[in-house]
Amino acid sequence: MSTEATGRALPWPSGYGRIVLDEVDSTMAEAARIVRTLDKPTWIMAHRQTEARGRRNRPWLQPKGNLAATLIFRPQATPQEAAKRSFLAANALFEALSIYVDRNRLALKWPNDVLLNGGKIAGILLESASRGPYVDWLSIGIGVNLTSAPTPPDAPDSATAFRPVSLIQEGGERIGPEQFLTTLADAFATQEAKLAAFGFPRIREDWLRNAARIGEEITARTGKETIKGIFDTIDQDGNLILITSRGPRSIAAADVFF
Repeated sequence: MSTEATGRALPWPSGYGRIVLDEVDSTMAEAARIVRTLDKPTWIMAHRQTEARGRRNRPWLQPKGNLAATLIFRPQATPQEAAKRSFLAANALFEALSIYVDRNRLALKWPNDVLLNGGKIAGILLESASRGPYVDWLSIGIGVNLTSAPTPPDAPDSATAFRPVSLIQEGGERIGPEQFLTTLADAFATQEAKLAAFGFPRIREDWLRNAARIGEEITARTGKETIKGIFDTIDQDGNLILITSRGPRSIAAADVFF
C-alpha cells in the first residue's frame, strides 16, 4: 500500500492543461519556450531541474520528491494587475498545504513565501512578457519542499535567511509531487474564481488573514536601504506597509526578515 496521503484525491481542474517532465533546465524556461503552442492555462511540472532559479536569480535547489512547477497563462491584465497573482498563488499554496498539515502551523511571508513552523517550505516566482499596456503572458513558478529541505547556500545573508523546511520533516503527511500538483491546481482555480467574482480586495483579505508577523516589527531590505518598522498591512497594489519612526512606508519590493 502506498505511504502517500490517501482519501483526498481531487480531479484535475477543468480548463487547465498539465505537462509532466522527467527533466528540464527549468519549468519557467520551458514555459516561456512553449507558450505560443498552448491554448489554455497550463501547469508544467518537472521531477528534476538542472538550472532552476528563484528570486533575483538565486539558485533554487530541488531534492528528489519535491515539487517544481510553473503555471503559464494569459491573464488579460496590466503588468501591475498581473503582479498581484503572487498573492493569489500564495493563498492557493496555503490552502493546498493545509490539507496535509495543520493550517495553524502555516503562515504567508511577504512577498511570496510560505512558512511552516517558521521555516520556508515554499516559494513563488513571477515572470511575464508585455505587449502594449497588457501582459502577453504570465508565468508563476512554484517550488515546494515536500520530502526534504535543501541545504541553504553559503551566502552572506544565509545566517539571517529563513531555514528551509519540508512537509515530511515538520510532521506533515507524505505526498508525491504529481498528487500535490493536482491539489495545488485545484486550489489555484478556486482562487482565480474568487478574483473574477470579488476582485483583488478578497484575495488581499484572505492573504492578510494568514500573514506572518502582522503588528510586529520586521526588517525589509530593498538593496538600497534597510527599513525597520511595524508590519501594518499590504495595500491594494500588494505593497508592504511598514509603520516606521518616520511614519508609514510603502515598499514595492524587498527581502523581509524577522
